[in-house]
Amino acid sequence: MQILIQGGHNPYIPLEWYLDLLKYIKKYHPIHIHGFSPSEVDFFSTLFRMEAIEVIRELRKAGLDSIPGGGGEILVQRVRDIVAAKKAGADRWLEIMELAHNEGMKTSVTMMYGIGETLAERLEHLSRVREVQARTGGFTAFITWPLQPENTPTMSHMPKTDAVDYLRTVAISRIALDNVPNLQSSWVTMGMKIGQLALRFGCNDFGSLMIEENVVSAANTTHRTTTQELERLICDAGFTPARRRQDYSIIQPDEAVAA
Repeated sequence: MQILIQGGHNPYIPLEWYLDLLKYIKKYHPIHIHGFSPSEVDFFSTLFRMEAIEVIRELRKAGLDSIPGGGGEILVQRVRDIVAAKKAGADRWLEIMELAHNEGMKTSVTMMYGIGETLAERLEHLSRVREVQARTGGFTAFITWPLQPENTPTMSHMPKTDAVDYLRTVAISRIALDNVPNLQSSWVTMGMKIGQLALRFGCNDFGSLMIEENVVSAANTTHRTTTQELERLICDAGFTPARRRQDYSIIQPDEAVAA
């Protein structure tokens, strides 16, 4: 099990609050903590007048285990200037991931498409991820999904992409990111059937069973499931299910029972 923490950009919360939170979780609920996207690290760096590497080291010392790829959107500055102007720029986002990798931390990496980018810009995003991975080997997994325009402020006018576009994007991602070991199927946004099909288009991970999720559901997209259904869907697609840790090491059946 793990806990994912992404708290946005709140200028009124001191760094000590986040550090104390990490320490509390580790002390009373020892669990893998996957938290604080590059955009948040960049925000902390500016707000607290610290180098990004210092922020990463302080978070890690307090209990942070790995960093999620949230806030990546499309890692092309033209697109980010339109849809994520207040977040870390494309270069900065990738720089922070590389800093974390060089500290021995593993991270995931994402791409949210359908936000006005061109197909060439999607490929540029994949190419930039591949270049960082070639240097560091620190990305454990790549996850892509389309914008959910419903209930997304300023983006509700964007056309909703379809399942064919998603499966094509997954397939191209698997070819382009041959040095990223895992691709995660996004059943949370696409639903169970398309999530299942994605296993035949390059994905080797069906993602996690979530106890609570507040981001995609805020965009009026909610898909729920159980561990048993996840395993059935994987089997029905012709694969053998296995449970894993955040670093993708396999949990043996006797370990799962003990947990």
